[in-house]
Amino acid sequence: AAAKKAFVMNAFGDATMALALIVLIWQTGTLDFTLAFERSGQLSSTLVNLVALGLLGGAVAKSAQIPLHTWLPDAMEGPTPVSALIHAATMVTAGVYLIVRAHPIFELAPSIADLAAGLGAVTLLVAGLIALVQTDIKRVIAYSTMSQIGYMFLAAGIGAYGYAIFHLVTHAFFKALLFMSAGVVIHHLGGEQDIRRMGGLRNLLPRTHLAFLVGSLALAGIPIFSGFWSKDGIIAAGYAQGDVLGYALYAAALAGALLTGLYTFRLYFTVFRGEPSTPAEEHGHGHHGEGPRSMLLPVGVLSVLATIGGLVVVPGVWEPFLHWINETAEPTVKATVTEDYVTSAIAVTLALVGFVVARRAFEAGRQVVTSPAIWRTLERKLYFDEAYDALFYRPAAALSVALRRNVEEPVVERSLDGIGSGTLQIGGEVARAQSGLLRTYAVAISFAVVVLVVVFVAVR
Repeated sequence: AAAKKAFVMNAFGDATMALALIVLIWQTGTLDFTLAFERSGQLSSTLVNLVALGLLGGAVAKSAQIPLHTWLPDAMEGPTPVSALIHAATMVTAGVYLIVRAHPIFELAPSIADLAAGLGAVTLLVAGLIALVQTDIKRVIAYSTMSQIGYMFLAAGIGAYGYAIFHLVTHAFFKALLFMSAGVVIHHLGGEQDIRRMGGLRNLLPRTHLAFLVGSLALAGIPIFSGFWSKDGIIAAGYAQGDVLGYALYAAALAGALLTGLYTFRLYFTVFRGEPSTPAEEHGHGHHGEGPRSMLLPVGVLSVLATIGGLVVVPGVWEPFLHWINETAEPTVKATVTEDYVTSAIAVTLALVGFVVARRAFEAGRQVVTSPAIWRTLERKLYFDEAYDALFYRPAAALSVALRRNVEEPVVERSLDGIGSGTLQIGGEVARAQSGLLRTYAVAISFAVVVLVVVFVAVR
């Protein structure tokens, strides 16, 4: 089911992107970036909007943004190294790269760029809310991936291209770290992924606990960890946009910072704090170490990168990082120093509020979402799957059944049956003529000769 869902949604995105490329070739005669971007200014507003919309469709499907997002959490069934590579650092972030690389087209279609930013804002909120109630450790991290890519879409949509790519880079560090650390936990517990059966792993897995904490702090945007530098730059850019949409995006991004703190530390406290759960105690006794060196070494490297990876944007450390991006995609919006500092203070405060709420809920033995109705709605992922079933799957299945009953069976299958039975009947009649008697063949040959003579005479 997960593979089918991923195939359908990515096929839809591939189709829209292919149509956009066809229109671009038709109008500009090339797909070379430089030439296509130069000639795209000659396109009418309708055509450039269609091209941008098609490219956005491919980006949304590949990066699991609303409404083509439901495939990503279901794809978490693979091993954690696969999730760390494909679902955190490479494949699902390709849509962000596409928008940034094709920014001249999106700048010619500002309504589509605004749509990309809006979809990112909606996704970061929806994914953050759903992550609050997930019980599978990898699904929590998967919805976190959707939410963080929403931040990247928001940045790319408003023209903060450098911070979109910067967050893509830092996200690869701390999200891969979280996936790999989760893999160590799953390995230690014999394949267990339900966080309700975890707990108290802080002392049993001290190095993994420290690595997971580093990844959590980076994800929540706590200074000095990598996520702080990139995510706060995106939020500040939303404020610097200045119009109604910019302020709405700014508010959504700040709300996302609060949600990130909530679901991140809910996961951290549930897995590593408290008393050891029964599976933890069972696998803790007689279990030497946390895992092989081949498993722990990548976690250690990623821990360092998640801690200091964001410093490349600090003047005097490696500030040319953003300059390199700006040379290819000059930003159309840039926050002031004051806006950066104020936004960072608010965002970090909200993340810490999320930390405090998650900790108090854990200590009280309750969830951060206490309403049964809201919990049920979020647990069902806001009923997106049910809505898609009602709108697309069931009508398509009903149409297929109707076509089978009214077209395939009465027309195709019966016609084939008729052709088959007719062929058998003709074959039987021809077989009767093959009697084996010489006089019968002689009469047939004589008749054929007479017919030929008559034909030749009539033609002449």
